Amino acid sequence: MRFFCLFLGAIFLTFKVYAEEADSLNSRSVGLEEVVIQSFKQADKIRTLPISASMISKLNLQNQNVLGIKDISSFIPNLFMPDYGSKLASSVYIRGIGSRINSPSVGLYVDGVPYFDKAALDFDLNEIDYIEILRGPQGTLYGRNTMGGLINVYTKSPLRHQGTFVSITGGTYSLLNANVGYYGKVNDNFGYSISGTFNHTDGYFTNQFTGKKADELNSGSGRLRLEWKIKPDMLLRFTQNVDHSNQGGYPYAPIDSTNKISEVNYNEPSYYKRTLSSSGLSFTYWAEKFSLNSQTSYQYLSDDYGIDNDFTVRPNIYVNQKQKHSTFSEDLNIKSTLSSRYQWLFGIFAFNQHIDNDITTIRPAYSTQKLYDMPTRGISFYHQSTLKDLFVDGLSLTVGLRYDYEKASDDYHSFMDSIGVRRALNDDFSSNLSFSQLTPKFTLQYTLPSSQMIYTSITRGYKTGGFNNSFMTFEDRTFNPEYSWNYEIGAKGGFWDNRLVAEMSFFFIDWKNQQIYQALSIGGQMLKNAGHSQSKGIELSLLGKICEGLTLQVNGGITNAKFLEYVQSATVDHSGNYIPSVPAQTLGLAATYLMPLKSKLIENITYNLQYTGTGNLYWSEDNKIKQPYYGLLNGKVSASKGITTVSLWAKNITNTEYTAYSFTASSIKYAQKGRPFTAGISVNLQIK
Repeated sequence: MRFFCLFLGAIFLTFKVYAEEADSLNSRSVGLEEVVIQSFKQADKIRTLPISASMISKLNLQNQNVLGIKDISSFIPNLFMPDYGSKLASSVYIRGIGSRINSPSVGLYVDGVPYFDKAALDFDLNEIDYIEILRGPQGTLYGRNTMGGLINVYTKSPLRHQGTFVSITGGTYSLLNANVGYYGKVNDNFGYSISGTFNHTDGYFTNQFTGKKADELNSGSGRLRLEWKIKPDMLLRFTQNVDHSNQGGYPYAPIDSTNKISEVNYNEPSYYKRTLSSSGLSFTYWAEKFSLNSQTSYQYLSDDYGIDNDFTVRPNIYVNQKQKHSTFSEDLNIKSTLSSRYQWLFGIFAFNQHIDNDITTIRPAYSTQKLYDMPTRGISFYHQSTLKDLFVDGLSLTVGLRYDYEKASDDYHSFMDSIGVRRALNDDFSSNLSFSQLTPKFTLQYTLPSSQMIYTSITRGYKTGGFNNSFMTFEDRTFNPEYSWNYEIGAKGGFWDNRLVAEMSFFFIDWKNQQIYQALSIGGQMLKNAGHSQSKGIELSLLGKICEGLTLQVNGGITNAKFLEYVQSATVDHSGNYIPSVPAQTLGLAATYLMPLKSKLIENITYNLQYTGTGNLYWSEDNKIKQPYYGLLNGKVSASKGITTVSLWAKNITNTEYTAYSFTASSIKYAQKGRPFTAGISVNLQIK
């Protein structure tokens, strides 16, 4: 009870301090480690940029026991990553903008390598230096799949970290996570690192038909990073990551008449297997007045999934999909480096992607096979200029513009097998699509002498159109691009001798031709365009050092996202309904207390308590399936001595029941339960 009162009092104090006159910033960063900026597009730390952004350091990742990218869901304002039952469907929503299938609407970059497909977004977080989350459209600098925002993940540099790092975690449901990494230097100019991780869990939900867990997971990954400072003004970096996952999937069960989720009970084995390889070569040259930056990337993804598509013990529909993605991209830019009133950046981005998709649907009397060969190519040109001290000291204007051109093709063939006879269906086609778009950005920023900042921005969002893998009519083979205008006003800065870092923003998004997920009665899913949508809300982040050793974080977001105009058919009108998979609120609270000890056995103990709240949210466009607001409580206690840290942790401590995902198929409502209470122990070694 004392801790609870202290926690509430501390939050009240931070809000009180926020309202007082600010002191000037010093060089400390409360609760964060010193971060060396690795991005070659954003030259400054994100808290000094006029955008809504959050950063999670490696220390915070450790304290909050973040093992996967989905663990940060709802802790960042208006960020939601639902658990769809496997790594195949890894959607990300920011401010109500996201996509369940096809290309994501929130971009993901790992060490500068773009992750183009949703199936690549869910991966284990090991050897991470820090993570940036940028909210709102980032298309001017980053392109087509960043209409909702951007997640930048950076791994540790071998030029700044040396030694051997070992981590082993065990927990309930036979959880085992092992990670080992070595960082070394040949000399002061050449560093190398190699790391590997293995992750296993028996799963959380039992399939009543088989008597086995429906969602067992085995995954492993390896990472190599080389850095060579060729000269003091030249840096070459190579990264290679290989990830393999083999998991059961889709622990879906019907919802009964009392809205209770039944037990998982289907006959056919469901699974998801994925191999992902990502390579990146980065080169930076610093001249006297500018820097030249190149990021060359290649990503290969091969996966295979099978799913009992009726989720019953009857042999009705079974779907198997195999796909291969191969993507090459190049991003080249040049930007000014002088501390002058005028800052500029010019860049060019090009990519070549090839997708082969094979979908087989098996029914008792017959089966069908659909083959897709889909190459896509694109090129973009972008520019951004910033003029500082415009009219008065501290006032800056930033203007950006990007031009995208993209061409996509689809060579489609289909076959039917019945009674041992194979024949081609007559719905084959070969088609081409092309898209082009200008995405401007305007930002006005005023920085106070004490370094606090207020800003306002207008940004164009854009996501390209494409081809559906499943469709029922000729018109449904394709879907059109979607567009948005994002209007935002915000403020950020440090206060009270930088013991409090605060950020607040208001946003309004006007959204045209939104790409909406639709399930098909014949099985499968596709995208269609809604007419007109809007999303508006507020975001608040506070990071405060209340007293020596005690740090508090408050992250909250409110989103009101609705269809203004969405007529699905002559008899179905969703206009005025809430957009699905978008929580009305997200809330993240965390308290970390570091207590030094004068003991021969323990040097210090770290306590961390974390709460995330999510909801209300709807799972369908008709708003008939709803998940009320729910909260999850997590905790961790760590004891350190020398090179060793031992931690006890627990997630969903109150064993809160909630729906992780829900959908309707053939007029039947299905859902996946949220993960129950889990607990475990972790041992970390840092050998210098």
